[in-house]
Amino acid sequence: PHSLFHSSSSTTSHLDLNTFSTLISLALYLTDYQDNSIQTHKIQIKTSSKPRTIFNPRKKSQKPQSMDLQPEELQFLTLTDILKESISIPKLSPKTFYLITLSLIFPLSFAILAHSLFTHPILTHLQDPSTPIQSQSHEWALLLLFQFFYLLFLFTFSLLSTAAVVFTVASLYTSKPVSFSSTMSAIPLVFRRLFNTFMWVSMLMLVYNLVFIFLLVLIIVAVDTNSTFLLFFSLLLAFVLFLFVHVYITALWHLASVISVLEPIYGFAAMKKSYELLKGKVLMAGVFVFGYLSLCGLINGTFAAVVVHGDSNTSVFVRIMVGGFLVGVLVIVNLVGLLVQSVFYYVCKSFHHQGIDKLALHDHLGGYLGEYVPLKSNIQMESMDI
Repeated sequence: PHSLFHSSSSTTSHLDLNTFSTLISLALYLTDYQDNSIQTHKIQIKTSSKPRTIFNPRKKSQKPQSMDLQPEELQFLTLTDILKESISIPKLSPKTFYLITLSLIFPLSFAILAHSLFTHPILTHLQDPSTPIQSQSHEWALLLLFQFFYLLFLFTFSLLSTAAVVFTVASLYTSKPVSFSSTMSAIPLVFRRLFNTFMWVSMLMLVYNLVFIFLLVLIIVAVDTNSTFLLFFSLLLAFVLFLFVHVYITALWHLASVISVLEPIYGFAAMKKSYELLKGKVLMAGVFVFGYLSLCGLINGTFAAVVVHGDSNTSVFVRIMVGGFLVGVLVIVNLVGLLVQSVFYYVCKSFHHQGIDKLALHDHLGGYLGEYVPLKSNIQMESMDI
């Protein structure tokens, strides 16, 4: 019995020791697990607190913005949504857009309004019957020379502004570092592509202008012959030609310009791609273009009436103030117009279920800056089901 008792006591002590060791190990395990869980939770909180790499960052309490949506949901954006998104874009990189506006968009807007200040005196002198013929020849040569350099300046800065804004917006969309220097570095290569596309659009506009001149001739003939029917028919055709054809060509050109920057195609291929993307969104594009042209016409008309042709009772100070204000308004209109055409491109891509590979787009933009571009980078992003 003593040996039995002793054996039982040894066994019990051995079991108690094993049990105690097991409990200690379990406690240490639970402690490590809890510490790891807390650390993991902290990492998750820290990660979730970082800004989201999206086109338009927002707080959780705010209403979702357009670029927070999935690519396939962008097609459902309304005119107001696109306009709001476009206006909010400069907030993501204020310094870059401020410098772009100051160096490119402001000179463009100033030239659009101020050129009439220089041409008006020349035209007034030409319309004066007492002006000698030799002086008229000199004035006509001066006017044509001025108009040539004005158009050259206008189209150059228009293409430069388009290149800068579209490239910057795409960089923000792909979370690429944005700066004014990088944008200006990319412009030379982008400009050549835009110019090629512009030449194709110019040929299309040439045909449009020839038809429009023909209608003007019909209107003159109708007035001279007192033909009411011919006058009404000519005016109707001219109105339809401007309201639909001119607006459509402008929308085609603007979208083709964005395509020329963001995809490896330009020229006629970009116009063809623009034609395809506009299908189903022609009405929306027409509203944007018509609204833009109407605002520009209103600003130009007000500037001409007050600043250029203002009566003698209007002081120079008032003209300067009104002129400066109108230039500032036109700067805003041009900037928002360029931003809208950039956002509208993504909306059209979504509408036609064409995926946008942000990595490929990121590499494509880097190519303008001399960065390494993978050979398999496919920025064309053909149609695919999402």
